[in-house]
Amino acid sequence: MASEDDEAKTGDTVEGQRPDDGQRPDVDQRSDGGKAEQAGDPKIAAAVAAAEAAGPQNGESVRIDSWIWAVRLVKTRSMGATACKGGHVRVNGQNVKPSHSVRVGDEVRLRQENRERVVVVKRLIRKRVGAPVAAQCFVDNSPPPPPREAVAPAGIRDRGTGRPTKRDRRELERLRGLMGGAAGQPRGQ
Repeated sequence: MASEDDEAKTGDTVEGQRPDDGQRPDVDQRSDGGKAEQAGDPKIAAAVAAAEAAGPQNGESVRIDSWIWAVRLVKTRSMGATACKGGHVRVNGQNVKPSHSVRVGDEVRLRQENRERVVVVKRLIRKRVGAPVAAQCFVDNSPPPPPREAVAPAGIRDRGTGRPTKRDRRELERLRGLMGGAAGQPRGQ
């Protein structure tokens, strides 16, 4: 039978004991079930572990403005609070104040810049983390962003061609539509 020191080095369990009996709490009793180590990248795994250590303990909660900032849905916490105050943040279908507590499993809808982000909370964190770690803290159910308008740039001159002549300028204005309804009409009519 192996001693406990050999068990710690090899990761094998003593006969009749399971690892979740308190033998290795660093792997099996974490909230992610060891998924951070399965992620593959040790840097991401270390960042996830650091985010979990800085996160709330069991039974504690996180403010919605802080959470949407920490998972990089908004750039600053004050922008998150402003979005909540302006009615742009909904949790489970209800408008919320910045101090609303968010829980795992909540659906958060954030309306910003002509787009609505719909995310489901997977992990609670308080401190801002890197983008790969932040992506593991929620499930993004957002609709795809609207397509950008494919407008050909009108009147872009080649670099080094010099200052446009009066004729060139008038052609550019006609292309851009700056002349209003009088485009192409001679003066005085």
